[in-house]
Amino acid sequence: MPVDPISLEVFKNMFESVAEEMGVALQRTAYSPNIKERRDFSCAIFDPQGNMVAQAAHQPVHLGAMPASVEAALQEFPNALNAGDIVILNDPYLGGTHLPDITMVAPVYANHNGTKTLAGFVANRGHHADVGGMTPGSLPLSTELYQEGTIIPPIKLARRGRMNNEIIQLICRNSRTPDERKGDLAAQTAAIRVGELRMREVTERYGMSDTLEHMAALLDYTERVTRRAISKIPDGRYEVLDYMDDDGLTQELVPIAVAITVTGDEMSIDFTGTSPQRPGCINAPVSVTTSACLYVIRCLLDENAPANQGCLRPLHINAPRGSLVNPEPQRGVAAGNVETSQRITDVLFAALAQALPNVIPAASQGTMNNMIIGGHDPVRNKPFVYYETIAGGMGARPDKDGISGIHTHMTNTMNTPVEAMEFAFPIRLKRYAIRRGSGGDGKYKGGDGVIRDVEFLAPARVTLMSERRKLPPPGYHGGHHGETGENVMLKGGYEEIRLAGKELVDVEAGDVISVRTPGAGGWGAPEDEQSS
Repeated sequence: MPVDPISLEVFKNMFESVAEEMGVALQRTAYSPNIKERRDFSCAIFDPQGNMVAQAAHQPVHLGAMPASVEAALQEFPNALNAGDIVILNDPYLGGTHLPDITMVAPVYANHNGTKTLAGFVANRGHHADVGGMTPGSLPLSTELYQEGTIIPPIKLARRGRMNNEIIQLICRNSRTPDERKGDLAAQTAAIRVGELRMREVTERYGMSDTLEHMAALLDYTERVTRRAISKIPDGRYEVLDYMDDDGLTQELVPIAVAITVTGDEMSIDFTGTSPQRPGCINAPVSVTTSACLYVIRCLLDENAPANQGCLRPLHINAPRGSLVNPEPQRGVAAGNVETSQRITDVLFAALAQALPNVIPAASQGTMNNMIIGGHDPVRNKPFVYYETIAGGMGARPDKDGISGIHTHMTNTMNTPVEAMEFAFPIRLKRYAIRRGSGGDGKYKGGDGVIRDVEFLAPARVTLMSERRKLPPPGYHGGHHGETGENVMLKGGYEEIRLAGKELVDVEAGDVISVRTPGAGGWGAPEDEQSS
């Protein structure tokens, strides 16, 4: 079959549908609300060289970093991955992001001229609500990786189809919620098998040669589309310096610097000037930094363009070793994946806004507003862990208002439905509302954040991991900034105690934690300011 626009579109949608079906299998068979309800997982398809050729519409921060997981698996087992094998890992310095994100990678072998031939790889990543560590939820205010949970280097979970149940037992034994871990790991395994089956069906229907040829053609096509998009950006150097609130241990602002240089159809992204690696856990592994860069460049492309690793070919990324965006082992990274990734994205978009003022929206909320709750459930008489990222404002666009109460940029999760949350955990949702007026004013207004008040029905330990509590999301081109977020504890349900953006707090039954998320920046000066 010759490669032409029609065949390319057919294979693009086939590969994406395989990843989507993997995701459906993972969600429907998962045990934890975090994966089943919030859909905190991702699936992707890779060619035999480990290049991502297709992804489902899952989590940007997962998907852009997953090629590093496949690369780590190939480096650990060169020429030693057989049909039926599954590699499992979560080590942020060996292809992972942060420890709760557990990745599975499996080769796909299919018949070709009477022999088993490698057709590519399937992979998925799921955020597990607890993998051990010093606090429930495995997102502690840590100083080193060892405090954050169980570290899994690339190892074989299955060999030629036979599961190594001892590895599952080890992971579950180190979790506060072992039944959840066992169920979610089984769901990830099931999704891998679905991906293998569907990829074999593709090769059987269209042949190995045409399948591999179209994988390569899709990567080349995405590279061409990306180069065409970059060539529309005026040549030049665009620099931005922004700051994170703190690292959770000190109160110092943490600089993130970027210089984007556009030359023809290529782009250099240089993070020189960014803070050195921090004592706190906001360090972002280089896979997460790369993921943010991939996401931002992908946003410049037509929505129908294939989402694959071809986007990275025209990019040259310099993330200095030992910096916030490329730390040395074994620095803490728990918040790097969830918070620093968002702020890297903010800085990249701010730089591009200088070159494309009528394309780039104003800053969104710039945080995932992580709330992690753990304790003992007195009704079920067992430990529980609840994890949630909370929506906020989306930045105003050059031609319309931003959206209120939505997950933006590096996260694409749902919220946990109130009914599921209250059924599964000893907590009650007292209030869930749009935070009116928190979005920045402007010709087009920034989206509003939300207010989420959680009442505790039993003692618990709460970790809050959030940003934009000190510095607001800026508006663009005269638009006003969005409101900063707030974290508040209502002791006994009434006495208001202000909390930091990153804080560990013990609560009693009757206490309430209120997370009030940031609004987003406005775009363009408001009409009354234009007339004056």
